[in-house]
Amino acid sequence: MLGGFEPVTAGELTVRGAPVKGPGPDRGIIFQEFALYPWRTVADNVTWALEIQGRPKAERHEVADRLLAMVGLTRFRDHYPAELSGGMKQRVAIARTLAYDPAILLMDEPFGALDAQNRELMQEELQLIWEKSGEQSGEQSGNQTRKTVLFISHDIDEAVYLADRVIVFTARPGKVKADIRIDLPRPRAIDVKKTAPYLEYRNRAWDLLREEVLRTREQER
Repeated sequence: MLGGFEPVTAGELTVRGAPVKGPGPDRGIIFQEFALYPWRTVADNVTWALEIQGRPKAERHEVADRLLAMVGLTRFRDHYPAELSGGMKQRVAIARTLAYDPAILLMDEPFGALDAQNRELMQEELQLIWEKSGEQSGEQSGNQTRKTVLFISHDIDEAVYLADRVIVFTARPGKVKADIRIDLPRPRAIDVKKTAPYLEYRNRAWDLLREEVLRTREQER
């Protein structure tokens, strides 16, 4: 609904005061599937939206250089998706979304298809990309304006590590069960997962979810 693909069934949904009536360039969506064009190079995938908008080739080239440097894929700009690992493909997908500079990133379990090791590495890299995107915006606006990210995840550790707020939902029907404010320092290194405050947040979220899992099982019997 926030992406504009489904209508709201009740209430009102707005972004910066304007009602959401459909998809728009102010919201960039990154799915679990990489959805890259296999016949286009990495650089051409990144700049696809700019090409559709009719941006000059020189501008597209500059954007590709900047974003591929940001996500650590400069050496692979002329490769094709089939030549990349899963984590690399997802970094291309993130760069492609950042290319048209949306105000909000909607990330729907973007690391769900990765194995445990690469998933944790991508969580670290997303933190770095988010920090760098704020620095890039700050160069243009005079201050740091990092992207707002709405991140869907079934992984409690991932949610607590990445988020400033963790919204826990109930089982059917889905309603907001808790809004947990994550007061962990930023920049947030992976070592924060070893700290007592992190574990407290993680255990709180799990206790809330466990109640829902047990309730659902009881209803299904």
